[in-house]
Amino acid sequence: MGEVSAIAGVPGLWQLTRGESCITVAMVDGLVDQTHPALVDTALTQLTEVFPGGDPAGPAAAHGTAVAGVLFGRHDGPVAGVAPGCRAISVPVFTDDRRTSQLQLARAIELAADAGAHIINVSGGQLAQAAEAEDALTRVVDRCHEDGVLVVAAAGNDGCLCDHVPAALPGVLAVGACDHQGKPLEQSNFGHGLRRQGLLAPGHEIRVAVPGGGTAAMSGTSFAAPVVSGVAALLASLQLRASGRFDLLGLGELLLANADPCPLPDGRDEMCARYLTGTLNITRTVNAVTTSTYPAAIPSPAVPPSAATPFPSPAAAPADDPGRVLPSCGEPGPGGAGAACGCAADVSAPAAAGVRASAQQARPAGRRLAYALGTLGYDFGSEARRDTFKQLMPPVEVESGVSVPANPYDPRQMVDYLQANPSEATPLIWTLNLDLTPVYAIEPVGGYGPGVYERLVQFLDLQQRAEDDTEFVDRVSVPGTLPGRTVRLFNGQHIPVVEINLTRGLYGWSVASLAHAVTSGWDVPQQNQAGTAPDRDRLAAAVSDFLQRIYYDLRNFGATSRDRALNFAATNAVQARQTLAEALGRGMALQNIDVEKSPYGRPDSDCWDVKLRFFDPDNSRRAKRVYRFTIDVKDVLPVTLGPVRTWPEA
Repeated sequence: MGEVSAIAGVPGLWQLTRGESCITVAMVDGLVDQTHPALVDTALTQLTEVFPGGDPAGPAAAHGTAVAGVLFGRHDGPVAGVAPGCRAISVPVFTDDRRTSQLQLARAIELAADAGAHIINVSGGQLAQAAEAEDALTRVVDRCHEDGVLVVAAAGNDGCLCDHVPAALPGVLAVGACDHQGKPLEQSNFGHGLRRQGLLAPGHEIRVAVPGGGTAAMSGTSFAAPVVSGVAALLASLQLRASGRFDLLGLGELLLANADPCPLPDGRDEMCARYLTGTLNITRTVNAVTTSTYPAAIPSPAVPPSAATPFPSPAAAPADDPGRVLPSCGEPGPGGAGAACGCAADVSAPAAAGVRASAQQARPAGRRLAYALGTLGYDFGSEARRDTFKQLMPPVEVESGVSVPANPYDPRQMVDYLQANPSEATPLIWTLNLDLTPVYAIEPVGGYGPGVYERLVQFLDLQQRAEDDTEFVDRVSVPGTLPGRTVRLFNGQHIPVVEINLTRGLYGWSVASLAHAVTSGWDVPQQNQAGTAPDRDRLAAAVSDFLQRIYYDLRNFGATSRDRALNFAATNAVQARQTLAEALGRGMALQNIDVEKSPYGRPDSDCWDVKLRFFDPDNSRRAKRVYRFTIDVKDVLPVTLGPVRTWPEA
C-alpha cells in the first residue's frame, strides 16, 4: 500500500511547509466523512446547501472521503494528506442515485470559486473532447482561469487514447496516474488534449480514508489529481511566505515544465504518449519556485528541466510581469473572499478551531443575488403531493363527452386549475429550467408573494401558446436572492431556492416578440456613413441573433455579477437596439459578446461592461468594431449606466 509520504519529494517539501491557511483548496467530489480520524478537526467546510451529498456511506461518499484524505489528512492520523494546513472546501456534487451532468459539475466549480477557492480539484469527469464539452462547463473553467484559479482534473480511467472533460479543457491542469516507479497505469487516459496540458502523478495503491474510520488502498487518476493539487497548494504557500503573494497559474506552468520526460528510447512514441508531458517531479519544481537553501532531502536536480509543452494560459502574464495581479494575504481572492492574515509560519499540528472558523467564513458575506433566464416549470416534490392535485383537479371531458381523471402533469390543465384556485399555486414547487433541467426553485416571499404567484401562473399559461401567437413566452427572467437553501424535487434532485419578493424584473417574452418590440418603435435611418441602412426585418433578425447567442451559447446560472450583467443585457435588449442597427448599417455582423469588470463605477456599485464585437464578413482585413454599455448589478434588479460607447479595433 503506497503512502503519500513515500512519494518522491513530498517529505522534503513537508520540511518547508505543510500549507498556509491563506491558501484555499476546494474539492468537487462526493460527500466527505468529517468524523474520520484522518479528517476530524481539519479546516474543512462542506458546502451542502446546493448539493446535500446523498448517502454518507455510499460509493460517492467513499470517493469523496478518499480524495479528502489524500489532500487534507492529518499527519497524526491514519492517512497523511499532502496539504493539511490549507483551508479546505468540499462541494459534494457526486451522488449514488444518478450520474452528475456537466451542467451540475459547472455549477459546483462555480460554487467553489465563489467560495474563495484558489485551487479546485476535480477527480471526475466525462469522456469527451474539449470541443464537445457543454458551454456552461467551458465558460466556468475559462472564468476560473481568468481569475487566476487553478483547476486540476483527473484524466480519467478508461485506459484509452481519449480525452476527458474538464481535464482536456484549455487552462486545466490534467493529471494521469502512474505507479511509484513512474510507469503509467494501464487505466490512465492519454488523449491528445490531455497530452497537451497534463502530467502523471502517483496513483497506484494509494492509502486513503474510507467512511467509518478505516483505510484502504485505491488506484486511479482520481487519487493522482489530489496529489498534484496538494503539491500546488504547498508551492503557493512557499510563494506566499517569501513574497506575500502567489501565482497558481504560474505554478501550473512550472509543474509541467519541470516534469520528467518520457524515459523510453526514441521510436517509442506510442508508449510515450501515455506519459502525457511527463511525470511529476516535486524536487525540481520546488527548486524552480524558490532560491532558498533546501534540506538535504531536496537536492538540486542533476537533469535539466524537460521541454514540455507550456501550460496554456493565454490570459496570464509571466510571474514577474507587474501587470499580473496576484492574490496576497489580506487581499480579496478570486472568489471575493479575503485571505486571512496572520498565517502560521508552518503548520506542523492539526488545524486549530480558530482556523476552522476562518474556513467557514470563506464565503462572501451578505446576501447573494441571482438574475437568471430560462423557462418556467413546476414540480410536486413527492407522490403524495402529486396525488393531492390529481384528486382535487376536476375531471377533463374528451371526445363524446367522456370524462377522464385530471392529469396534473399537463400544464394546460394545471393552468386552468390554478386560475380557478389561485391559492393552489403555493404547494407547487415552481422551477426555472435550462434546457429542461431545473436549476432553481422559485419561492415567492413577503407581502407581494400572491402577486408573484399570479405572474408565474400567467407565464406558465403563455408558454403553452402557439409560437406564432403574439403573447407566446419562451423565456422568463427571475431576479431574486439566494438564501442558501435547497428543495428536493420529485426525482430526488436538490436545487437551490431563489426568493422573490416583488414582481419587478419578473418578465416573460419570446425571442420573436422581443425582437419585434425593440424594432417597432425604431426610426430606421435613411442612410448612414456606409451609405446603407438596415431595415426593420434585418434589425429584428440581428436582435434575435443577439438573444439566441446569450440563451444558448452563453447560458449560465445568473449567480455571479458577470452573468447577471449578461442576462440583463438580454432582457433589456432595447439597449442593444441602437448598437445593432448602427453595426448592420456598416455592413457588419455580430462576432462575440464579452463581459468585463468595469474599471469605473459609482461608489458602492458593481459595474460590468458588456461588449459586442462586430466584424465585416466580406472583408477580413477591415477593423472590427466594439460597442460597450455598462450595467450596475449591485441591486436585485440591474440597471444600465450611461450611453453606448463604440470604437474600432484592429
